[in-house]
Amino acid sequence: MQRLAWMWILTFFLLFPLLVGAQSSPSSQGTWQAGDTNDRLFFPRDMLWGWAQFDLAPPHNEIDPNLCAGNAGDYGGVNAPCSLFARYMLSGVLEVRPFGRSPLRRFMLFGAPAFLFGKTIPKTLYTWSFDPIGVEHSWGAGIYVGKGFEFRVTQHFLFDRLGSRNRNLGTADLGNNGPWGRYMTVGVRKTFGTRRW
Repeated sequence: MQRLAWMWILTFFLLFPLLVGAQSSPSSQGTWQAGDTNDRLFFPRDMLWGWAQFDLAPPHNEIDPNLCAGNAGDYGGVNAPCSLFARYMLSGVLEVRPFGRSPLRRFMLFGAPAFLFGKTIPKTLYTWSFDPIGVEHSWGAGIYVGKGFEFRVTQHFLFDRLGSRNRNLGTADLGNNGPWGRYMTVGVRKTFGTRRW
């Protein structure tokens, strides 16, 4: 079951740029484009926007999701159970604007997951392993207010561990709070400028 879930996650991130690229047209980030009267009310053709990114952290610069103590190697050396320092990160943002006409066109939903992979321990063990660590994710809703401003409500969740690492990993285990912990924010985003591509 886990392999099937991973297959769907990786497929989404690999095909997502193609899907968005096929539906997008050149647009300005800071200006609002009014809906055309010919646009569909529900699920217009330009309803998706986002990005996907794959990052590689070289040895001695691993991504630290703050799940294990920095001195985790002191609790077992290269065999220390708490090796949740990431070599790879797969992240992205997906914005969905499901309405094509009316004032509802300003409404959007968004999600921003970051998947971490690897098995390293600072100053002790450096590998190129692609073992799944977990996912840090947030989602929310927003409304375009005008002149490049958006009002947003965001919910950020605790870090979810994946696979065999979804348990206490000994003395160096700091828990599932991750780098930011759980929080909810209400905010305003301002976009500006025009993309050159």
